[in-house]
Amino acid sequence: MDVAVVGAGLAGLTAAHELRRAGLSVRVFEAAPQVGGRMASARHGGWTIDTGAEQISPSGYRATWELITRLGLTEDEVPRIGRPLAVWRDGQAHAGVAEARALLSGAGLSCRAHLDLIRFQAWAFRHRGDFDDDRPERSLLAAETVADFARRYHPDLHDYLFQPVAGSFFGWNTERSAAAVMVNLLLSVGSAGTWCTYRDGMDTPARRLAAELDVATGQPVHQVIAEDGGARLQTGEDVVTARSVLLCVPAPVAAELHANPPAEEAEFLAACTFTPALKVSCLLDAPLSVPGGDRPYVLLTPAVEEQVLSAIVLDHEKHPGRAPAGKGLLTLMANAATIPDLLSAPDAEIIDRLTSAVPRYLPGFDAVNRLNFVHRHRFGLPEATPAALHRRARFMARPVGPVDYAGDWVMLRPASEGAVRAGALAASRVLSRLRPLVRPVFSKRLPIRTEDLENSR
Repeated sequence: MDVAVVGAGLAGLTAAHELRRAGLSVRVFEAAPQVGGRMASARHGGWTIDTGAEQISPSGYRATWELITRLGLTEDEVPRIGRPLAVWRDGQAHAGVAEARALLSGAGLSCRAHLDLIRFQAWAFRHRGDFDDDRPERSLLAAETVADFARRYHPDLHDYLFQPVAGSFFGWNTERSAAAVMVNLLLSVGSAGTWCTYRDGMDTPARRLAAELDVATGQPVHQVIAEDGGARLQTGEDVVTARSVLLCVPAPVAAELHANPPAEEAEFLAACTFTPALKVSCLLDAPLSVPGGDRPYVLLTPAVEEQVLSAIVLDHEKHPGRAPAGKGLLTLMANAATIPDLLSAPDAEIIDRLTSAVPRYLPGFDAVNRLNFVHRHRFGLPEATPAALHRRARFMARPVGPVDYAGDWVMLRPASEGAVRAGALAASRVLSRLRPLVRPVFSKRLPIRTEDLENSR
């Protein structure tokens, strides 16, 4: 075949979609029984359960919305959530996290910290041009961790804003992950009140893409070897040859699969560490709300307040279609410090640990908790450390070879937007290498900046 794509997450499917439209023969190999990767969704008796990613933003997701338009998804299929984020402090929920109203309300910050929030916002506004979505290694704060940066401000900004956001949405340890990536994400995604979800589950774009592609699920690839003019894949007892192979899997998995990567690739793969993720879904006999009247769809539980959970997602508030009428659905997200001890534990132990922490925040939970499912992600999200940022420029300047990569870790942007951008960029790199084989395609393509491709050649 022309191209073999390993991994049917959003990055792999985006790349395969672009290459197929260009006239190449493409097959996608996926070890799991379903597509979506870390944007997969599960269905059970009328509940739609997002096992990984939870939402997207109308701003800062340029490539994603281009893809949504191409797939023909309507506004009704990608609705606005319209509910706030809240943070728990001193026995109550404080709404307005990551919204403009936090400048007035403080969203759980002390009075002194509230002033420092205004100072941070003013600093971020002045320096917004010093952050680059596509080249985070060139951004301000690339050598600092989130915790380093937070020390400029009152400790509350770390404890009740930076840490709970980083810990819940990315599973990050703020002492390890780069401030450049987090601040840029806060700047680019806009107010939490504008965020959206996919009505029929976060796997909607993956399912739409896969329906038009040759995708082999339940077919893991065990090794990829680059050769002159192409590459070989070992899948089960079969050997598959392709002119190009795209490894669209987390960096640690790509490092395990690629038998002979060049040095500039191997060092970046090694630097792209991932944080694990662990979630428990709770199917409820009745919907619950966080006391206080604001009805947030996410309750952040900071590490200074809670050792087991990092957040509770009220999925029936995110979108009513996530649960049958009159029912509820929660997602319990484990605290990053708890995950290593629990990741390999039996489901019953994980469920017991996480659900036992819920009644403190949602009174009446035990009476309506009906059924639970555990979702493990050994490689949850790229950690985006300063070391990875330091090595990214050399990786992005590598020549195009028979084996290439796509994933949010390539962009060091831990979000589905990073996956879509990386998939489109990887497709462009493959097309530049196989150009004599490609027939012209005149319809609109996903946006890739010219300088991105030039720097990757």
